[in-house]
Amino acid sequence: MGAMTTDTFFNGRVRVNQDRSGYRFSIDAVLLAYYARPRPDDKIIDLGTGCGIIPVILAYRHPGITLYGIEVQKTLAEIATLNAKENRMSDRITIIEKDLKLLESQMVSGPVDLVVSNPPYRRVRSGRINSDRQRAIARHEITATLLDVVQAAHRVLRNSGRLVMIFPAERIIDLIFQMRSSSIEPKHLQMVYSDIDMGATLVLIEGRKGGRPGMKVAPPLTIYHQDGSYTDAVLKMFAP
Repeated sequence: MGAMTTDTFFNGRVRVNQDRSGYRFSIDAVLLAYYARPRPDDKIIDLGTGCGIIPVILAYRHPGITLYGIEVQKTLAEIATLNAKENRMSDRITIIEKDLKLLESQMVSGPVDLVVSNPPYRRVRSGRINSDRQRAIARHEITATLLDVVQAAHRVLRNSGRLVMIFPAERIIDLIFQMRSSSIEPKHLQMVYSDIDMGATLVLIEGRKGGRPGMKVAPPLTIYHQDGSYTDAVLKMFAP
C-alpha cells in the first residue's frame, strides 16, 4: 500500500482510508449503503468493494449483519481489510481478494440474503480509459461487465434474496435487461438527480431472485441544492 488519506464519517465514529493517488469512492457509495435497507441479521456481499466503504457504513448502521467484500485488486483489498480492522469490524466484515466471475456461495459459507454493488459504469469502448490501472478497473468494465456482476449475484443469493445496485441512469435499460435475464426481478427503483434542474444521473434499483413481476418507483432523490449544499435527504445519510 502506498500513501493514503483518511476520511471520517458520522462525527468521527467511522474512519475510511483511501489510496491517495488511486481509485477513491464517491457519494454513490453512501447512497447505495443507505438505499440497501438490510434486515437485522442479513448476510451480505458487496461485489467490487474497493476500499470497503460500503461494508463499513453498513456495519456501523446495522450491528447485527455479517458482510463479505469481494475485490479483485490486491491493493484495494488490503485497504478494505485495514478499514475493517481500524473500525473494529473485523469480526463482521471479511474481505476476499477474488475475481467476482469466480465467486461461488460456498466461498462465503453458503447463500446470502443481500448483494450490493456499485460496479464499473463504463463499457471498455466508451470514453477514455484512465492511465491509472486501479482507477481504470473501478470505472470501466475491464475485469467484470454488468452481466458478470448480475450473474455473480444470482449465484450467491438465496432464493428470494435481494440485489441492490447503483448505476448510471443512461444505462437503466441494460441494467433491467441483465437482471431479468439472470432471473432477478426488478422490484424497486429510485432515480437520482444531481440537482433539480438537471436530468437523472443515477438509478438505485433493488431486484429479487426469483421474484414476481411488479416494480415500485420511489419519489426521486436530489443530491444538491442549487447553492451546491447537500439536500436534507442526503444529510440524513451522513447523520450519526
